[in-house]
Formats: sequence, structure tokens, C-alpha cells
Amino acid sequence: MGRFKVVCERVDQVIAPMESAKRQKALQHLHGVSLAAAILAKKRNLSAEIAQIAAMLHDLAAYTSGSYENHAMRGGELAKTILVELGVTTEAETAQICQAIARHDDKDRVDTPFDELLKDADVMDHTLHDVTKEIKAKEQTRFASLCKEFGLRE
Repeated sequence: MGRFKVVCERVDQVIAPMESAKRQKALQHLHGVSLAAAILAKKRNLSAEIAQIAAMLHDLAAYTSGSYENHAMRGGELAKTILVELGVTTEAETAQICQAIARHDDKDRVDTPFDELLKDADVMDHTLHDVTKEIKAKEQTRFASLCKEFGLRE
């Protein structure tokens, strides 16, 4: 079984106790960000598998606690616990994933290419999942850059 699938199964276990509608919304977002992360990784010559794993774990702390307060930092810590438990990533991969998750909510700051990939994948899902929703102010610049990168009109 592939590493991404192992992580998906663990995420399913973690969010299983959630109320059905919330669980469905969480899975929809995590899988949406994972797809966007794979596309961006292929385009930017980064590891699509590692990008998908990071994306699948990125908001798990918010979903399990019910709070988005400091969820990125808490998410990095939760991801490390899960990845060490599963043993599916190297120490370097775990560090890269956890750092990207810890930084993913700071959309105004520019970090490593892998960190930027996760931020951009998150924005892609937020903005393209429902194109009728207004784009959050903190995501507008990043969304405009993504449109330019992919040759899309805003």
C-alpha cells in the first residue's frame, strides 16, 4: 500500500468520531488540497507524494479540536506524531511536512518552495472549490499569482 493511502486511512480513523456533515466537509477539503498539492508539485518539480501527505494532514488539528486558533502550529505537531507512529516517512520528509503544515496559514509570508506549495494548494481549494464565494483578503494576492502561473483569468 502506498504511503499516501496509509496516511489517508489514519486520517479517516482520526476524524471518524466527528459528526457526519463535519467529517464529510473535512474530507472534502483535505482531499481537495491533496489534489491541488499533487498538481502543483508536478508543475514545480517537487515530490507529489510528500505534498499529498502534507495536504492530507494540514488541517487535522483544527478538525480534531474544533478550533482554528493556532491550528497550523498545532497541526505540525500532530502531523509529526502521526508520521512517526506510522513510520511512512524519513526524518527529513517528516520535518519538511511538519514545517509546511506549521507555516501554511501565513499566506502573506514567503517560505521554502515546499511550504509555498502547501499554502498555494490550500488557496486553490478555498477559491476553486466554490467559485461563487468571495476570495478571502489574505488569499487574494496568492490566488492572483496562481492564476498567472496557470494562465487562468481571475
